[in-house]
Amino acid sequence: MSATNIKPGQSGSFVRASDIAVEDLGNGIKRQILSYGPDIMNCRLWFESGSAGDIHDHFHSQTTYIESGLFLAHINGEEREIGPGDSVYIEPNARHGVTCIEAGSLLDSFSPVRQDFLASGEQT
Repeated sequence: MSATNIKPGQSGSFVRASDIAVEDLGNGIKRQILSYGPDIMNCRLWFESGSAGDIHDHFHSQTTYIESGLFLAHINGEEREIGPGDSVYIEPNARHGVTCIEAGSLLDSFSPVRQDFLASGEQT
């Protein structure tokens, strides 16, 4: 999967979601890597009801915006229901994940870019 990315010295890139593949991550979750550059990445994820993003951590700062659906967010042992229009900030190395209560989608932003999401050999 390849997304248009911003190269050093480039003023910007335009990314049409319709041009970007949607990756099936399994267990009722799909991901689309949208625009990104060395310092930031945007991804859209779709969750089926009952699916879960396992509790994990990473060194990236993350924000998540709920587009649709209802989720139970887990951050450092605290849980809250979040729905359309809600957002969360996840600090680096915080243990976090979500459980989908009602099918929906969310937008994740990461800083810096999640190199582990990129195809082998693809870099910013």
